[in-house]
Amino acid sequence: MAYSTLLIEKGVARLTLNRPEVHNAFDDSLIAELNAHLNELHTLANAGDVRVVVLGSEGKSFSAGADLNWMKRMVDYDLEDNLADSRKLSALMRGLDTLPCPTVCRVQGAAFGGAVGLAACCDVVVASDKAKFCLSEVKIGLSPAVISPYVQRALGERQMRRYALTAEVMDAPTALALGLAHQVVEHDALDSAIDAMLDTLLGGSPQAQRATKALLANVAQAPDSDTTREHTCQVIAKLRVSQEGQEGLASFFDKRRPAWTQPSGFQEHNNAAEPRS
Repeated sequence: MAYSTLLIEKGVARLTLNRPEVHNAFDDSLIAELNAHLNELHTLANAGDVRVVVLGSEGKSFSAGADLNWMKRMVDYDLEDNLADSRKLSALMRGLDTLPCPTVCRVQGAAFGGAVGLAACCDVVVASDKAKFCLSEVKIGLSPAVISPYVQRALGERQMRRYALTAEVMDAPTALALGLAHQVVEHDALDSAIDAMLDTLLGGSPQAQRATKALLANVAQAPDSDTTREHTCQVIAKLRVSQEGQEGLASFFDKRRPAWTQPSGFQEHNNAAEPRS
């Protein structure tokens, strides 16, 4: 039985955890499925066939973290087995974090353990006012190790120290204040908020969004260097002379919507031409 689903329609991919009976907990099968889906999405996003990815889940909880039966099996794993498992989870986090297109995380309930990592890897997190987040690992003698680069980036080092060491539960307003969530809405308004965010993201140039996401990852590595400054100049110059850059400027001055926002223009413009020399 599939533990996750992938539905792609009109440039929007919805990747959904589908284990509500166990609160969408992680196990090796779910991780393998998600990695396979993400590999496919990388290809589609690079080609411009997927504009935005929405990560969500079925049921009451977003995800309870590690599956209890999986954890019981891991008791008998040796070091190499545990390393192999951890590397697959690490590949999942990196695969989600580096998707070329914008990603939106829909958090309707509890997000514990590794699920906090999933949220932190997404570009935009929209949470229900019933959502709760918890780095719960230390309570069972473990550490939020694999997800720590992504969660610490979201929370900042100071707040990460507190919540990783205490395993305190963050309610939705706290997650918003700390930067883990970007928007908190009433539970019944969650899907409307997701749809509104999709409309906003789909209004942007697909090429410019891919370039900007890659640029920000690059800038984060070395924000104050000659190499980074030159890279930023190269990015904007190439975008200005690209097909979508030219269309964006023309539509602005013509006071019309750019072609990539029109259903009929999607296929024509989702694979932007290479920059002109």
